[in-house]
Amino acid sequence: MTYRELERKAISHLEAAGIEDAKVDARLLLLYVSEKSAATLLMDQAQEVSDEIEKAYAMQIQKRCQRIPLQQIVGETEFMGLPFFVSEDVLCPRQDTEILVEEVLRCLKDGDEILDLCAGSGCIGISLMKLGEWERRHLTLDGADLSEKALAIAEKNALRNGLKEECFRFYHGDLFGAIEENRRYDVIVSNPPYIPSEDIKELMPEVKDHEPLMALDGKEDGLFFYRRITQQAASHLKEGGWLCYEIGYDQGESVAELMMQSDYKDVRVIQDLSGNDRVVMGHL
Repeated sequence: MTYRELERKAISHLEAAGIEDAKVDARLLLLYVSEKSAATLLMDQAQEVSDEIEKAYAMQIQKRCQRIPLQQIVGETEFMGLPFFVSEDVLCPRQDTEILVEEVLRCLKDGDEILDLCAGSGCIGISLMKLGEWERRHLTLDGADLSEKALAIAEKNALRNGLKEECFRFYHGDLFGAIEENRRYDVIVSNPPYIPSEDIKELMPEVKDHEPLMALDGKEDGLFFYRRITQQAASHLKEGGWLCYEIGYDQGESVAELMMQSDYKDVRVIQDLSGNDRVVMGHL
């Protein structure tokens, strides 16, 4: 079987399994298994495939047909142009979250200390450090998460992206319970669980069946963690410090109101590229 025939067969299987981007996923998995560049694979379309590659490819296509996310199959993904390890223990970084990073980057000052709550893979905090030029600007990062497995991945991602151990630290615990009582930050950023419990069953299989429930479930109305963080953040922010959230598409007004009730100033809601509310931020 040639590479062209093998890929066409894989596309058919993926389409039958309901994979929307069957062609894209089939090509990316073939690149992953064959370890070829896109250009080389294009030139080798008529070449015979080895039995080893054919079997390995069939195994990965089967996983994708089971709706295992592509990022988990290959073990990594890209976020803000940077590489990140992922697994079933963390949410796969999403493009929507890049809006949060872009907005926070505009607020960063030299010497800022950053806290990433519900850090997961670490993609938000690490991207802020890397793109904020942490070394030149003397930025530091703390992260906290309830999952020890997620924190292990976050640490690997920090090192993979060139952060030095003295400039970052990840804490295991429940929100601010992991942080020293008198520790204060210039920026607290968080993408907490925000999906109402009842809505989780309506999510795509890739999400509801293969990503960690604790990173998705925002309890009854999806606002549980926003309430907790907003109430507690003031005691961990420096004067003028920023609190910045990713939110669900219909939570902008509610989260902004929570922040204003807690005396945050210049509270604003920012939309994503689709025009949906995606970020809420304000400062003390």
